[in-house]
Amino acid sequence: MIHVVVAEDMGLLRGALCAALSREEDMEVVADVEGVGELLTVVRRCRPQVVVLALTPESTDPVEVVARISVEVPHAAVLAMSPRWNPALVEAALEAGARGLVGKDSSLVELVRAIRALAAGERAIDVAAAVAVLSPAATPLTPREMDVLRMAAEGLPLKEIASRLFLAHGTVRNHLSVILRKTGARNRLEAVWRARSNGWL
Repeated sequence: MIHVVVAEDMGLLRGALCAALSREEDMEVVADVEGVGELLTVVRRCRPQVVVLALTPESTDPVEVVARISVEVPHAAVLAMSPRWNPALVEAALEAGARGLVGKDSSLVELVRAIRALAAGERAIDVAAAVAVLSPAATPLTPREMDVLRMAAEGLPLKEIASRLFLAHGTVRNHLSVILRKTGARNRLEAVWRARSNGWL
């Protein structure tokens, strides 16, 4: 029996996933969690073979939890799901230790196949993730906005960013406002995550 833990923010999708996987004769969903906050504790307690983990833009660094599971609970293989794969996210997830990558628009058959592959010690990377590496999305940000965002990704304050780029403090603030608008982010951390997830950083 393959023991599975499902981590997904959206309650309806999480419930549907758990119900669908539980109908498989060789699978048992031993726990489901909303997001990643309690995931490591649940994984340690339930000791699943596979963790189905949704990566979301709302997390400042969703791949960090993949790395922690890989290091602290190495017997649990992580199958990462994303609504949209790109080169940076694929690379980050694999480097963090994910053994499988699937798109959220994958079929149930593909998801089940991937879970079985991971439980058998294999890797499973779906076509969407593979194609994303070959066709990255174009950035809407200008080169100067990219410079500002790279500095913001380092956690530098506005004054330091302005000093390093030889810009006025207000100019950096304006660039950040434009970056938030173009990326649809609510704050700098989310803008950095969206840029990385789209392969721009």
